[in-house]
Amino acid sequence: MIDLENATKTYRCGDETINAVDGVNLRIRDGEYVAIVGHSGSGKTTLVSLVGGLTRPTSGTVRMEGTDIWSLNNKELARLRSEEIGFCFQFPSLVATLTCVDNVRLPASFAAGQRGSRERAMELLELVALPGKAGAYPSEL
Repeated sequence: MIDLENATKTYRCGDETINAVDGVNLRIRDGEYVAIVGHSGSGKTTLVSLVGGLTRPTSGTVRMEGTDIWSLNNKELARLRSEEIGFCFQFPSLVATLTCVDNVRLPASFAAGQRGSRERAMELLELVALPGKAGAYPSEL
């Protein structure tokens, strides 16, 4: 479960303070899917960065399974990011010299020190209706 309690993120721009995220309370239970939508500049990316442990909130807490993620040391936070959190970035960066299935397998090497199984990668490609593109390169997608 992911919990944000009164999460706020502000930025300074000269003399101006910008509230990118202002007092968000959010609970995402295990197994839930959440879509964050809004206009450009509304704080979506900042909110996702808070949830994913990429950005520290100015105030408030971000908890995963009851643990305040910002109480973790750098090694624990890196493990959390690599093993527990997945991102779909707005501008994805695929390795041009790897096939689609190998790009899917690649993140497992950072988490477990070895490439993920081809079977699991194919399951994931099926979830996003791309099993027929397993052997394609990013430029062919």
